[in-house]
Amino acid sequence: MNYFFIIEKELYLNTSRSILIRPPKLDDATAVNQLIKDCPPLDPNSHYCNLLQCSHFAKTSAIAELGNSIVGFISGYMIPQRPDTLFIWQVAVSEQARGSGLAAQMLADILSRSERETIQYLETTITPSNQSSWRFFRKVAEERATELHESDWLDEDQHFKGQHESELLVRIGPLTSNR
Repeated sequence: MNYFFIIEKELYLNTSRSILIRPPKLDDATAVNQLIKDCPPLDPNSHYCNLLQCSHFAKTSAIAELGNSIVGFISGYMIPQRPDTLFIWQVAVSEQARGSGLAAQMLADILSRSERETIQYLETTITPSNQSSWRFFRKVAEERATELHESDWLDEDQHFKGQHESELLVRIGPLTSNR
């Protein structure tokens, strides 16, 4: 993959060190796997899944590094049937970086990459009880002055056999200028 067209961005926290935001690399997968495990209520993925996210979906995902530590990760992919729609799979921010706007910076980084100019909509799924995700995605829609629609999608009983809370499909867009 050619990453030389992607400009890495830095975000400064209340620390003397900066956070570097960049596309993930295959070697990040182990740290991403641990970060997601450390960020309940996120569902942990298999290590293999994180390897795929950090390689196959690197152009639509973002890593945030503080020194040698991964403190944030957003995984996403373009929906094959709707090439104008970026599906955000997971947003994970370590406890030490929460409240800094890091998730918004990582998403802005993904949306600012030149090869992502076709994105008009964001989609994700959120459980009814995940209030931090609801706040984040409502703020994304508000800051981009666009609409957020939610609809039933994955049912707790039908799709998860009672083992997981239902997931609502959230669609944000159309996206405009704030890239």
